[in-house]
Formats: sequence, structure tokens, C-alpha cells
Amino acid sequence: MKRQNDDLNSRLNTAATLTDFSLLRLLQIHDSAFPIGSYTHSYGMETYIQEDIIRTKEQLIDYCKAYLFHNLVHGDALIIQEAFHAAQARDMTYLKELDELCGAMKLAKESRDASVNVGKQFMRTVLPLIESSFLLQWQQKIEEEEVKGHYAVLYAIYCEALGVDLYHAVMTFMYASISGLVQNAVRAVPFGQNSGVQALNALLVSVEEAAKLVMTLTIDDVANNALGIELASMKHEFLFSRLFIS
Repeated sequence: MKRQNDDLNSRLNTAATLTDFSLLRLLQIHDSAFPIGSYTHSYGMETYIQEDIIRTKEQLIDYCKAYLFHNLVHGDALIIQEAFHAAQARDMTYLKELDELCGAMKLAKESRDASVNVGKQFMRTVLPLIESSFLLQWQQKIEEEEVKGHYAVLYAIYCEALGVDLYHAVMTFMYASISGLVQNAVRAVPFGQNSGVQALNALLVSVEEAAKLVMTLTIDDVANNALGIELASMKHEFLFSRLFIS
């Protein structure tokens, strides 16, 4: 336990070296105007909204916490951590395994498709922003259909190429994911922007807690505990009307 705590403290201390320029580059890829299409996906939340399970700010917060700790922590965020280290080691074989695992753990077809579609749009958007031979190799793997191109793996490769530290890469990914859900909920649920802002503010502590938790995990902790969310994603395509793709 002491070694695990020492490792966590070491990672967090390293995270404190985030430079202003690195921070700005992280902010750019998470800006709401960054065109990767994540705003078109609700990841099953729209099903909950139409079934009247999410109607209040408090219910939205509960959903976001479930998505954060039962989906992201043991799913995409953990994949990012592993893919970041693999990118540092230039381990293309392990990255291909992680890309396959990223798809396999998403039980709903809509979730898998969303991960790939956002990933491919992210690739098209970031390629002109950085010179990275390793990123170009990954693009070639996607074009040759050796990998699907899941967003979490690509995000990790890009953040490593930027020189961004892992902890902040994971934390901002989680923040952007939850922020996107809250923004989409405001569009779909009859409450205003102020309620959305308050909900996101209440979730900030959870985002930080979740990011720190990911730093203590290994690939052996990959799991899919968000079965309710997966079922909601499966039901989404059969809704009578839809604002979102997934």
C-alpha cells in the first residue's frame, strides 16, 4: 500500500510541472468549438431522459457520477493511461491490443460506433496541428483497417506527442466528457443553463477524485460496471425521436 501511495504521489507531483503552453494545448482540444462531434452523442443518457429517469438537476448529477466512476474510470480513462505509456514506449503492438479492448468493453453498438467516429474526426482535426511520425503511423493503421481508431487510444497518443502529463490528460478528458453530458442534458431536459452550470460545478470534485483513482489502477482493473448505461445505449436507437446519435 505504501508503494502504491508513493507511486500516486510521484505521478501527481510530476503533473504539477504542466506548463502554460501544454495547458493551452489541452484546453484547445477540449473546447466546445473543437469539431470532433462529441456534442452529438449522449451515450445512453437520452434514453434515461425520455423514460423520465432524468428530469432534475440532482438526477443529472447522479447519472454523471455513475458514468464517471462506473464507465470512464475503469473504461476509457484507464485505456488512456495504458495507451499513454504505450505511446511513450512506441509499443505499437500493445496500442493495437488496447484499441481492440476499447471496442470489446463497449457492449452497445452505438457506444462502439461513437468511440470510432469521434476518434476518426479527432484524427482529421489534430493532424495539421502537430508533427508526429508516430501519430502518422497510427493514422496509417486506421486507414489500412488494422485498428478501428477508438478515441481514447488516439487521445492518449496525441497527448503524449504534445508533451502533456498523463494526470492532466486523464482529468481533462473526464471533465470534457462530463461537461458534454451536462450540456446535452440542458438541450434535452426542461431546465435552464444555470442548472447545468450548477450541476457541472457540483461534479468537479468527483472529476478530480476519479482522475486520481485512475492513477492507482492498472490494466487488470479494466471492467464494465455501467450495465444500466449500456442497456440505455442499446435501447437508444429504438426511441421514437432522438436529438443525439447515441
